[in-house]
Amino acid sequence: MNIKNLLVLGILTITLLTGCGDKSDDISDSIVDTKEEIQQLPTFNLKTTMGKPVTIEVTKDGWIFKEYPNKVVLLNFFATWCPPCKAEIPHLNNLMEKYKDEFVTIAILVEKDKTNNEISNFIKQYNIQYPVTNSSENFDLADAVGGVSSIPAMFMFNKQGLVVKDYVGAIQEEILDSDIKKVLGK
Repeated sequence: MNIKNLLVLGILTITLLTGCGDKSDDISDSIVDTKEEIQQLPTFNLKTTMGKPVTIEVTKDGWIFKEYPNKVVLLNFFATWCPPCKAEIPHLNNLMEKYKDEFVTIAILVEKDKTNNEISNFIKQYNIQYPVTNSSENFDLADAVGGVSSIPAMFMFNKQGLVVKDYVGAIQEEILDSDIKKVLGK
């Protein structure tokens, strides 16, 4: 390769790596966009069937589960008519008991027009040992995690509020247990 070709190749490389335009405009635009995004990040004020709050705040650094600080959180999107949703309840109860100080499952009902009384009866019938939310905001939360098109669907968050695992369909207790151990560093 001669010197002329090397020079042209060098100029092309520098142009590709540095780009064109005024960098200060790019930086200020991205700061404004970031501020707007931060202001638009949602907070979900859900209620359990017992009337207790479940506040979930989405931040640029992760999700904050205000009532469950420093815990691994498993959001479980379900419906009362769903057989696999019902089948996984004992497994989720077992995991709640096993990791009660470091882990919580929060069930998010994605079924319209169910009264708290109906859901309370379902909770009793299936002996659910974790919080169940019944709120119109449940559907907004389902959208915020990227959409829930099949149930059961679950999203596991580490203690820093980052999604570390997502599941669609019934998942074996052993798999969830293994994943919880990994997230907890056990």
